[in-house]
Amino acid sequence: MREYLITERMYPQKCTMTEGRVMGRRFVLTLVIGISAGFSFAYILLTSTAGSRDVAWPAYRESLRDLDRHPIVNIVDHGSDEPAHKDEDRSIADELSKRVRVLCWVMTQPSNHEKKAKHVKATWGKRCNKLLFMSSVEDSNLPSVKLPVQEGRDYLWAKTKAAFRYVYEHHRREADWFLKADDDTYVVVENLRYMLADYSSNDPVYFGCRFKPFTPQGYMSGGAGYVLSREALDQFVNKALPSPHLCKASDHGAEDAEIGKCLHNIGVRAMDSRDSMRRGRFFPFVPQDHLFPNKDKGFWYWSYIYYPSDEGLDCCSDHAVTFHYVNPQQMYVFDYLIYHLRPYGITFGAGELPKILRNDTK
Repeated sequence: MREYLITERMYPQKCTMTEGRVMGRRFVLTLVIGISAGFSFAYILLTSTAGSRDVAWPAYRESLRDLDRHPIVNIVDHGSDEPAHKDEDRSIADELSKRVRVLCWVMTQPSNHEKKAKHVKATWGKRCNKLLFMSSVEDSNLPSVKLPVQEGRDYLWAKTKAAFRYVYEHHRREADWFLKADDDTYVVVENLRYMLADYSSNDPVYFGCRFKPFTPQGYMSGGAGYVLSREALDQFVNKALPSPHLCKASDHGAEDAEIGKCLHNIGVRAMDSRDSMRRGRFFPFVPQDHLFPNKDKGFWYWSYIYYPSDEGLDCCSDHAVTFHYVNPQQMYVFDYLIYHLRPYGITFGAGELPKILRNDTK
């Protein structure tokens, strides 16, 4: 300190210059640290948010590990000649199947062909008018479509674009509506047709579990599945995909958010898929997670969901369409509970017929 005072008296200008350089270096260092910290925080926030949106809950991951330890054996479906099925009246469902044709394409990958995809085919997939599995490897047992894309979460947007382009080029005339689902999505196809029956596939619309971010009309959750009308498919392939200013050209990005942006940019409307009682029909989690939801309001779901969501039995429509994070064992449980288990002595009516069928009864 004494040496500094002597130097300051003898060379005041030199000391001022030295202090200036020191303060300048400190300012630059502080600025660099601040910018680095800001970028780091933003990166961590964005990547953790994106990851938390799509990563399966711990119970789901544990169920898959248990499945590896105890593989599923082939399960034979109940026969139509069983007593409980003899009086079954499928006439309305069968007629809707003819009038509201649904092509289902399932996002999968080679490592999941045996683990997941084949169980989709054995359960809900067989009720679609047309079922396709989109992969990067051809598999005649499913069968799967070999798309010219890389596998991995970073390339789901590329796979989605390639899948819809393939569907448009090869199967456009075989369906009125085009459903995208994951290989851990369960779909009640009859309820999907029932919901779609009052809409025209000639209108540019799509349905699903609606989230708020990224576009003024939001977008549909990829895991819960979403369904495009034929007109929406046509416009997506012919108008959006060829135009980088309308649709992201690179392979990377969250497929559900990216297609939501594309569809918004070309005027395809994001529709309300709730029933007449305003209960949801497309769900990004398994039923128990909607009946007994995560109460933490910091959980990403509450800031994403477009419509208010109740807990308990009011969470979900009696004609729910999809649930996500359904492991292969649960696929068969769902099939049993929906199509086979029934309380004796109770007959369920079809309710109000959709417009497309009401016109036939006049």
